[in-house]
Amino acid sequence: MRRPIALLAGLLLAGACALPASAADGDGKGNEDFTIKDPRITESSGLAASRQHPGIYWTHNDQDEGAYLYAVDSGTGETVARITMTGVGTPRDVEAISIGPDNEIWVGDIGDNDGVQWPFVWIYRLPEPKTLKDQTIRATQYVVKYSDGTRDAESLAVHPKTGRVYVIDKQEDGGHLYEGPAKLSASGTNVFKPTVPVDLWATDAAFSPDGRTLAVRGYFGGIAYDWNGGELKRLERISVPLGQGESASYSTDGTKLMLGSEGVGSAVVAEPAPGDTGSSDSSSGSGSSASSDDGGSGPDGNLKVGAFAVIGACVVLFGMRRLLRRR
Repeated sequence: MRRPIALLAGLLLAGACALPASAADGDGKGNEDFTIKDPRITESSGLAASRQHPGIYWTHNDQDEGAYLYAVDSGTGETVARITMTGVGTPRDVEAISIGPDNEIWVGDIGDNDGVQWPFVWIYRLPEPKTLKDQTIRATQYVVKYSDGTRDAESLAVHPKTGRVYVIDKQEDGGHLYEGPAKLSASGTNVFKPTVPVDLWATDAAFSPDGRTLAVRGYFGGIAYDWNGGELKRLERISVPLGQGESASYSTDGTKLMLGSEGVGSAVVAEPAPGDTGSSDSSSGSGSSASSDDGGSGPDGNLKVGAFAVIGACVVLFGMRRLLRRR
């Protein structure tokens, strides 16, 4: 989502605590840090690990010149395929991507760039190609509305077992999990209904490979929830790298939570998957991170002084945003 206040916050964070990133060792597991090298990928807003092609992550720009998806090799950071989707309209604000059952790719054109309140949004579905090369693939387009009015959202997650599609709206004080119909209709409007609160200003979400955990991230922190049949039981906090944090995906082996950011040459940082470390406050040590919940509890005591200063500055910026919010 390209908003001046979010961008400014991202720049402050990046400047105060630069994030080191290194390419993976090329072991094919796709559970190590890597850097996206393709200069065409300037606003990586979503991330999804391929199950069919180990070590490959799908991503996309917030806004692009076409309906494109990019397959990035985490071992090298290079793009190995660009998919052009057909059968869809001109994308408006593509914010999320997820892999569902049967290796189907789901794409959420669900944001509201420039503050436009769309009366409906779109979700796209297409088969993941068996061969990774530049190609055109026809996608199915679904029209989506929310039962309680227009919503800005950046988080879409497809349950890996049931295939049901979920969206989390993006609100500073926390949003809600929205559940779609059991089966989406390509010919009518699909109404998504709020089910349970999500205590985060959410920028992305991802299911664990076994479908038991839902990880939700924001700019400054994240929360892991026990899926609990969709009732969401809070498990622990998630450390996230400082910066314009936009994307999240589990590695296919479920051992790491991969956290990406916007910008040319952006880093994807691997953090231990929730529950792997034995402590909700521990981090992998792969770069500076923050463990606070957006709008929730404060940062851990082991944050650097510079990070405290940046977070304080962002609080001021968000206060200004509230004052200047469009009515």
